[in-house]
Amino acid sequence: MSPPVRVALAASVGTLPRGPGLAYEPKFDGHRMVVLRTAGGVVLQARSGRTVTAAFPDLAAAARALPAGTVLDGEVVVWHAGRTEFALVQRRAAATPARAAALARTLPASYAAFDVLELAGLDVRARPYAHRRELLVDLLAPLGPPLQPVPMTTDPELALTWYETLPASGIEGLVVKRLDQPYPSGRRSWRKLRHTNVRDAAVIGYTGTPARPLALVLLLPGEDEETPLLSSPLPPALRTALTATLRTAPKAPPAASPLAVTGLGETPYTPLDPPLTAEVRHTSTRHPPPEVLRLRTDL
Repeated sequence: MSPPVRVALAASVGTLPRGPGLAYEPKFDGHRMVVLRTAGGVVLQARSGRTVTAAFPDLAAAARALPAGTVLDGEVVVWHAGRTEFALVQRRAAATPARAAALARTLPASYAAFDVLELAGLDVRARPYAHRRELLVDLLAPLGPPLQPVPMTTDPELALTWYETLPASGIEGLVVKRLDQPYPSGRRSWRKLRHTNVRDAAVIGYTGTPARPLALVLLLPGEDEETPLLSSPLPPALRTALTATLRTAPKAPPAASPLAVTGLGETPYTPLDPPLTAEVRHTSTRHPPPEVLRLRTDL
């Protein structure tokens, strides 16, 4: 199997799916990553298909213990103070090759694998998830961290307990799969249940400059879509990601007049047309302002 690998996707649901033949996994708050152990080395691929091997030398080194011809699907996370921190994953992902080695020592990454697509040269995507799960656990159990299988249960009550108690550890929800299901490359056949304060928002503009954006101007689904909201200040990794995106984004005409943005008043901002999409955490239309978790460049 050669990169880019088309990964399976998940459709959002509002309640926990129940029924026979279902498996539940915690949804980690990290970056989607495909690990390809080739005959010549290791390739780490982001969900978009971009190669990110140089940014994660620690995971690339660990993946050399896998048999050649092995492909894993999972999530890269960084643990800090007992929880996963998405901002630290972004910092790792945005690192230059010169900086990546130092960050690998101070902010070591972990890989939460949730599927195996190829094992020792054998394509196993057509096999049921239950079988692939057994192969995954047997493969990674002898290796240990930083390559580990995600927890899985077929008990919906245990899954619900995870959903209610694990957010403090950085878990953002659950992924639900059928035990008899082949790996659905490029399709939204899995289901994900997220905590309701995490959702996608339209990014209609930004404050600051293209080289140093400060915050995003957002329209949130389910809110008053005629009233934009200003996000909380962007952390450095997100500013870097937005600057890179703006280099290739179509240039919108300047705003004819300043708009009233909650938290911003009548201060002008730079519009984006067409809008971008960002994943945000938001609990109230007033306080605190929406926190931008990531840009949805995969959409």
